[in-house]
Amino acid sequence: MAFADTIVGAARGGWSLVALAARGENFVKAGGHHLIGQILEGRYRIDAPIARGGMSMVFRGVDTRLDRPVAIKVMDPKFAADPQFLSRFEFEARAVAKLKHPSLVAVYDQGVDGEYPFLIMELVEGGTLRELLRERGPMPPHAACAVAEPVLAAIGVAHSAGLIHRDIKPENVLISDAGEVKIADFGLVRAVAAANTTSASVILGTAAYLAPEQVTSGTADSRSDVYAFGVLIFELLTGRVPFTGDTSLSVAYQRIENDVPSPSQFIPGVPPEFDELIMRATAREPVHRFADANEMAAALRGIAVTLDLPPYRVPAPTESAEHLSATYRFAAPEQAAAAAAAHPDPHTPPAVQHTKVVTAPRPRYGDYGPPDGYDPRTSQHAHPSPYPEYDSDRSRSRRTVLLWVAAVAILTLVVGVGGWWLGVGRFSPVPSIAGFDQERAVAALADAGFETEVRQKASDTIPVGGVVGSDPSAGSKVIKGSTVAVLVSSGKPRVPDVKSGDEVSRVNQLIRDAGLQPVDSGETGSSAPKGSLARTEPAAGTVLPMNAQVKVYRSNGSKPVKLPDLRGKTTAEATKLLTDAGITVRETRMQFDRGIEADKVIGTDPAAGTTVQSGDGVTLIVSNAIRMPNVLGQSVGDARSKLQSLGLQVQVRQLTQSDSSVVISQSPAAQANIESGTSVSIVALP
Repeated sequence: MAFADTIVGAARGGWSLVALAARGENFVKAGGHHLIGQILEGRYRIDAPIARGGMSMVFRGVDTRLDRPVAIKVMDPKFAADPQFLSRFEFEARAVAKLKHPSLVAVYDQGVDGEYPFLIMELVEGGTLRELLRERGPMPPHAACAVAEPVLAAIGVAHSAGLIHRDIKPENVLISDAGEVKIADFGLVRAVAAANTTSASVILGTAAYLAPEQVTSGTADSRSDVYAFGVLIFELLTGRVPFTGDTSLSVAYQRIENDVPSPSQFIPGVPPEFDELIMRATAREPVHRFADANEMAAALRGIAVTLDLPPYRVPAPTESAEHLSATYRFAAPEQAAAAAAAHPDPHTPPAVQHTKVVTAPRPRYGDYGPPDGYDPRTSQHAHPSPYPEYDSDRSRSRRTVLLWVAAVAILTLVVGVGGWWLGVGRFSPVPSIAGFDQERAVAALADAGFETEVRQKASDTIPVGGVVGSDPSAGSKVIKGSTVAVLVSSGKPRVPDVKSGDEVSRVNQLIRDAGLQPVDSGETGSSAPKGSLARTEPAAGTVLPMNAQVKVYRSNGSKPVKLPDLRGKTTAEATKLLTDAGITVRETRMQFDRGIEADKVIGTDPAAGTTVQSGDGVTLIVSNAIRMPNVLGQSVGDARSKLQSLGLQVQVRQLTQSDSSVVISQSPAAQANIESGTSVSIVALP
């Protein structure tokens, strides 16, 4: 098969290179501006666009319940009707949300609002690595290491948990204004790939960073992420990707046929250790690469030590799309009017236009080759660095640090004098008491000058009676003489002993105190006063894992209900009629009734016509009658087997003792309702 045919076949299999479905393209081209101001699931307000991709848009927003800024990734509407995508989307979001690392963009929530599947993530105030490269150009080794090391460590955490990123690229590496470097978009590629709507048009990943095995067979593992990261470090050092072409097909063909070149071929002076790192990470055969991101991160840290690379605070891009989005929603009226005059198209907000301008490639600073005498292995060299942008950053950073040190020293002196006058020794840190027994914990707090009280707190790990910690927590500065609670383990979390009619707010607090999460599950029929607790699910006393959810049902008030006549109805029909009336089926009892066929309702206990209160439970009485089969014309042997399999006693009257005799009469008659164990008679000839 020709190489082009291979790529086309891969596309039909759901893992080809890069193409947009028509509807997704329209969604992205529209910019999602009709979503501005909308509130997803009554909680997440969309404020301004940040970025757009082939299958989604990212917006700045606010979690109105917690008053927390968030990033909202809204997927193309076509995915909302695809159960394959929604199932994978929820699975991947749950998996990523469990990962903990400072360089992983946190996932807070996911859901579907109408036709829009969405993901709620940590808002990283800063910009992308792509925007930084466009502003400043290629990086020197110390800056590239400062970007790559924390991101590799974060991806290593995911690899250890069995997760693969599949789409590592500068657009998915975020740099905060505080200098934090984070990786985003774990799992979304696999969710899109699982969708039926994209199986013939979308590829896993971005062409410039795909490993050869992703192109040829569609498979990906941790070593595929290693390959992509090797290409990323190559781009950091050189300002370009190793393979370019007019089409994704040509780019893919090159990576299958050729090795990634050494970055020192494009930027003289790149240390050979980085050449070797990239050569191993981008080996065409996966078995020759680093096993995962953890192994690659360890190798990078070894290079940093060997070359004595200085620490470096990575700068955020100054004119990023995220920075511009912060001004989009809160622009002053006169600014909005000026922007409208400059951008007469009402469907294109100024922020989006600015984003297109500032993310265009910017001019570089000339030749980046190292001058004579430059030695990357030493911190001193006779000539200027080949990366003036980043070196000036380091110089400014040193001056800024010195100024801040001086300012902090002066401020500390002033605060110290003020603190002396306001009262030296008023505050004291709460000592750590976790793991103590109760008596020792109380003594430790008393020695530190605090009053104490004892409270119970659930714990998965601390045995009953052991001290979980304190409230306020250890290390908190508290006025001496204040009361500090000793939190004593009550064992594994258990649904608290709450009763129907309790105040819901108190019930919710008791559930939280037990280490569990209350979930409002709406109203249900109950004899308890309207708005009070009807019941919890699971019931009181149930042992659960820490932070497990407990459904809290509120009473809709007591109402008299007359039990309907359910005789002859199926169990499902009867249960629905009772539930609609606010009555629950407490239990089901089987009983024989000659007039009611099997598995249909005989009645209820209390009986039909009885007035009960909504929320009360009743017993549903269901017939266990057996329908007498027709065995006329069958052999005695077949008839006996069929009747005995139904639990019936069989008496045979025949002239000769033969199982081949033909049944000519039966009693009871066919279709009669009889009780299990009943004796039936058949007559056979000859």
